[in-house]
Amino acid sequence: MAQDTSGFSDAALPLFGAVAGVTVPPAPVPSYLRDHRKRLRARFLDGGADAMPDYELLELLLFRAIPRQDVKPLARSLIDTFGDLNRVIAAPAARLRAVGGVGDAVIAELKLAQACAQRMARARVMNRPVISSWAALLDYCHTAMSHRETEQFRVLFLDRKNVLVADEAQGQGTVDHVPVYPREILRRALELNASALILVHNHPSGDPTPSQADIDMTQTILAACAALSITLHDHIVIGQSCELSFRSSGLL
Repeated sequence: MAQDTSGFSDAALPLFGAVAGVTVPPAPVPSYLRDHRKRLRARFLDGGADAMPDYELLELLLFRAIPRQDVKPLARSLIDTFGDLNRVIAAPAARLRAVGGVGDAVIAELKLAQACAQRMARARVMNRPVISSWAALLDYCHTAMSHRETEQFRVLFLDRKNVLVADEAQGQGTVDHVPVYPREILRRALELNASALILVHNHPSGDPTPSQADIDMTQTILAACAALSITLHDHIVIGQSCELSFRSSGLL
């Protein structure tokens, strides 16, 4: 038989393929998978999150991103990779994408959950007196920063009644360093007519013990604040599951 050298081949047509003008409906969800999802949602609605392990909560998040597949293996893979649900949700998109089965839809769902958690925590402290909501402030700082893989430096700007009027990231750094510019911090404080500041940064290592560079930088900002009659209330270092207050530790 002569060999066809034309560059074309006669491929078999699919029995149920796409036809011009005809929309092929998506394959139905298998009954066993539909029942599993229904049971998991019912457990969550009946008993709440406390009785569910991290991987099951993560499954619930993944249901919408991956509607017609078993997401339990992916949920377990993500927990195994990052350690717990918090770290999965807070992980950078590039690291999430390196896990097999993670695409844009999964990343969008996880980042949406992260954004909602941060917004809810932030709402508990914004435009409220900081001194009377100190625990909520610490919760917000942990939600926003404790699972970051690089250092971030934030400044909380307060008015004369110690009401939080702005929360801004002033610097992004590496795993053990973040650049801080006292002049820019004070310039921004004057723009906002702030009367007091709280400095916050995280240690990705999990240990909130301040370095000598942290201490020296805080003293520099303290001196600059004093020159402008601005109060520096505290510098908080956020660790993995705890924090360190410069004022409580006698460093301020």
